[in-house]
Amino acid sequence: MTRKRIASVIGAVALGIVGAGSFAVAGSSSAQPSQPPRFAHVILIMFENHGAPMLGDPAATSFRLLAERYARLVHYDAVAHPSLPNYLALVSGSTYGIRSDCTSCVFDGRNLADTLAARSLTWKTYVEHLPHPLTDVQKPAVKARIPFLFFRDVLHSPRRMRDIVPLSAFRRDLRTDRLPSFSLVIPDLCHDMHNCSVRTGNRWLASFMRPLLRSRDLRRGVVFVVFDESMTGTGGGGGRVPAIVAGPLVRHDIDSMVRLSHYSLLRTIEEAWKLPFLGRSAKAAPITGIWR
Repeated sequence: MTRKRIASVIGAVALGIVGAGSFAVAGSSSAQPSQPPRFAHVILIMFENHGAPMLGDPAATSFRLLAERYARLVHYDAVAHPSLPNYLALVSGSTYGIRSDCTSCVFDGRNLADTLAARSLTWKTYVEHLPHPLTDVQKPAVKARIPFLFFRDVLHSPRRMRDIVPLSAFRRDLRTDRLPSFSLVIPDLCHDMHNCSVRTGNRWLASFMRPLLRSRDLRRGVVFVVFDESMTGTGGGGGRVPAIVAGPLVRHDIDSMVRLSHYSLLRTIEEAWKLPFLGRSAKAAPITGIWR
């Protein structure tokens, strides 16, 4: 099948996606941009250190099946190097000028924890193999991937700190229909492919996505599968990375050719929930044209 392509002028079994949706592909590349709908749930899954060509890797079958079933953001760029500034950008719209995985840094800026709470929306960060106690996390490889730990208003709030939980809690929350409005999912350094092979991350993705795509919680939800940065140096400030959008709200078999970035993903969440724009998301293009 020829994939539908959204030009810049418009702004499977392993995954359990066979039969996941019965809608026909709507519209064409000449249709008007579709704005982000109001999501019931947003799940953002973060992988690491691979550029967009990774989707062509023979071992990346689960990633490729997901992209082929739903939407691929072809020109999606990370914003900086190394990991930390990209994670900060996704939840606050700023890198704060950080050029290292600085575990001692603390910021006073607004972030999604603030803007979601102001709209009575909820959030959690689900971290695989989360160390305990959480206050002792200082290793760059761990703390640099938990962006909410870098904001003073989270660190000083026991209630907000309780929203950073082990990944095992995700399955429980999914099974009991208790997913928060916004879920940030952080695999460990092997499963996110920072330290291990594409094949390893591919198996993890298939296992994680299978129950999620079948869940009632995803009926009005969306899943973003994104990489923090590319090590190849192509694309924007952090390189061009794989970016996939999945779920019943997403048109099938579609490529977005619009130039996007981590700020665009944040802007999309903000527009969907009528949140105030954080930092550079105010000038970023939201993700349009892929929605039903």
